[in-house]
Amino acid sequence: MTTTSCTGCIFFDDSNKQTASVANTGVCRFNPPAPKADSETVSLWPVVTAEDWCGHFTAQRVAARAA
Repeated sequence: MTTTSCTGCIFFDDSNKQTASVANTGVCRFNPPAPKADSETVSLWPVVTAEDWCGHFTAQRVAARAA
């Protein structure tokens, strides 16, 4: 059975240094980085947890990630 959470999505990146200090989180590479006006960093990828989900997930993306 395929899970439809971020952890099973091809766009979920849990190896990103942006979220390294927080367990069970990663960044979503589907959407572009969002500008951060109140930060030294110009922009950041959207942060998600492994159990999050969204409407962009499809089984084909999971199959492509496994290949």
